Amino acid sequence: MARFGVVRRKTIISSIFSISFLFIFFLPKTTSSQTNIVKTLPGFEGDLPFKLETGYISLGRNDEVQFFYYFIESERDPMKDPLVLSLTGALVSVPSPLWFLNLVCYFSSPIMFDWSTYFASLPSLVLNPYSWTKMANIIFVDWPVGAGFSYATNPEAYYVSDSKSPEDLYIFLQKWFLIHPMFLQNPLYIEGESYAGRIAPMVAWEISKANEAGRLPKMSLQGYFVSSPVTDINEIDNDKIPYAHNMGLISNEYYKLAEDTCGGNYANPDPNNIQCHYALQLIDKVLENVDIYHILDTACAKTVLPGDNSAKIVLPSRKKEPACRADFYSLSETWANDARVRKALQIREGTKEEWVRFNNTVLDVAFDMDVASSAEYHLLLAKKGYRGLVYNGDHDMRTPFFSTLNWIHSLNLTIDESWRQWIVDKQIAGFTQQYRQNKTNLTFATVKGSGHTIAEYNPKECFALISRWLFNKPL
Repeated sequence: MARFGVVRRKTIISSIFSISFLFIFFLPKTTSSQTNIVKTLPGFEGDLPFKLETGYISLGRNDEVQFFYYFIESERDPMKDPLVLSLTGALVSVPSPLWFLNLVCYFSSPIMFDWSTYFASLPSLVLNPYSWTKMANIIFVDWPVGAGFSYATNPEAYYVSDSKSPEDLYIFLQKWFLIHPMFLQNPLYIEGESYAGRIAPMVAWEISKANEAGRLPKMSLQGYFVSSPVTDINEIDNDKIPYAHNMGLISNEYYKLAEDTCGGNYANPDPNNIQCHYALQLIDKVLENVDIYHILDTACAKTVLPGDNSAKIVLPSRKKEPACRADFYSLSETWANDARVRKALQIREGTKEEWVRFNNTVLDVAFDMDVASSAEYHLLLAKKGYRGLVYNGDHDMRTPFFSTLNWIHSLNLTIDESWRQWIVDKQIAGFTQQYRQNKTNLTFATVKGSGHTIAEYNPKECFALISRWLFNKPL
């Protein structure tokens, strides 16, 4: 494999040598970047058994935007395996703020916390048996600017919008390929989770348009896959109440009262409709301590977010394994803000004083949700022959699975394979249905018992789902 990699690498570089000169001229004037190979990480014993690169890619005429990224080569065959741009760096759950992740919080990354050392000053790290890097090369990017370790030198550069993000991320990829031309021929996929699942098909469409327009380099885009995508925020918020009723969380009486008085408009009801607001207050009360990200999750150590009026819950007693996900997220901040970790990752000094999960400035001031729905991009990509995978946890109330099914049905695609079970280790892992458009297909799947972040809640099933789909195997 090593010999093949060297030969193929030389062939690729030779074939794109002349293109590279043209490519440089078609890029914005500045191409400032920084890359660093990370061989060890605080908390992990010995050298990392995978190739980890961190770096910054600059955007803007004066390099005012600096996107931080982690790149991990496939642990299997990096020169043949797919290349995935992962946009799981930002989750938006209106009215909650942006949720920013770091390397250990990417549940598809090759390392994770060792819970037995949870209360140590710096937790130990262990290998993730369900890391996506066992089948693909992954670029994790801290998007949008302000997320994670990404930053801007000009306050105005923090302005982000749905419509602006695809172009920004396309330019990021352009510059990334300038540094890594040996990966240009790898099959390229765009991946997004939650709100990033809304953006991912828009980024894929941006790449498709750029390829057709002859922009360099031509990227080997094959498709995209999204998890619990916030495709249409208004429809998702409307669907929470029917979902809660179907799952037995609210009574028939409360649901009928809301249905009769609100006319199906639960997200933005008429402020003068007193009966509707009364019905919604009753429902809010009974759902008060239900975790919308996984309706079966333990109600403990709940993190109260800005805009979240639910009550705080008492922290649990100290245990070897934290019972609450909020403990895990707090631990991620501790890890990311440790000086030893920052030094290993080569974080630029003075650029981000503190790594935080939430950044209200980006959400409240600079994030413009100016695209009502990204559903049309799935159809546009299908018509161009790109593959798509959309999957949902069936216990996710943040993005109810039937809300996703509703917008897929609105695309009027032909059903190619009817609703059926898909299996992992002889057990039902969920249900799936395939849709066809010309010579391509869109696959929908549920993950049984999973919540919003499927790689977190059901890593084994998520790994099986992605690996089968990436390599064109039946679910």
